[in-house]
Amino acid sequence: MKEIWIIGVGQFGLLAYQRLSKKSKGTHFVLVDPVRENLLQYEGPGCTIAQADGVDFLENHLHAGNKPDWVIPALPVHLAAEWFLVHLGPERLRRVSLPSEIDPLLPNPIRGSEGNVYVSHADFRCPDDCAEPRDICTVTNEKRKQNMFEILGDLQIPPFQASVIRSYQLGAGIGGYRPGQLLSLMDAMERAKGCFLVSTACRCHGVVTGLERL
Repeated sequence: MKEIWIIGVGQFGLLAYQRLSKKSKGTHFVLVDPVRENLLQYEGPGCTIAQADGVDFLENHLHAGNKPDWVIPALPVHLAAEWFLVHLGPERLRRVSLPSEIDPLLPNPIRGSEGNVYVSHADFRCPDDCAEPRDICTVTNEKRKQNMFEILGDLQIPPFQASVIRSYQLGAGIGGYRPGQLLSLMDAMERAKGCFLVSTACRCHGVVTGLERL
């Protein structure tokens, strides 16, 4: 049976569950949120609820012998980067500031308070049911010059090494990634040292975090 973990059951996590559960019959959903009231309405067959912090849930449950088909990050943090920091611990991995040189290389960059850089091909609010066509924007009908995951993967900013977790379109306005991508990048970071630009991105949007393996 296919299994999908939705990490965060706020507005976007709710949309993800509602849309995917209607079209993905036979899929088991695991819904994770620290607020129990957000989870109670989803109890039922085909659905498991877990009251937990999303990063802690990954740390306690995700490994090579226990991984879902898809992870949908629907919480207001860069889930992948935060899990790497928790898993490796402060003695082996720390957050570092992203250099100013990165901003001119990215479309519409916005720096968050936690140090991440958020990027988007859009300078407007996208509809929550965008189908993410391969070549064009559904709002402007203009051709997309390059996928965001390609832009972030091609970044050349020494001494940083660019690493991207690609988010795939699972439904209208719903992005998720294979957990194997997280585990593979974690394995690479455990074996290497130096600075990383760790990104999660789909065709149009992304988030970048600076990390240093000690």
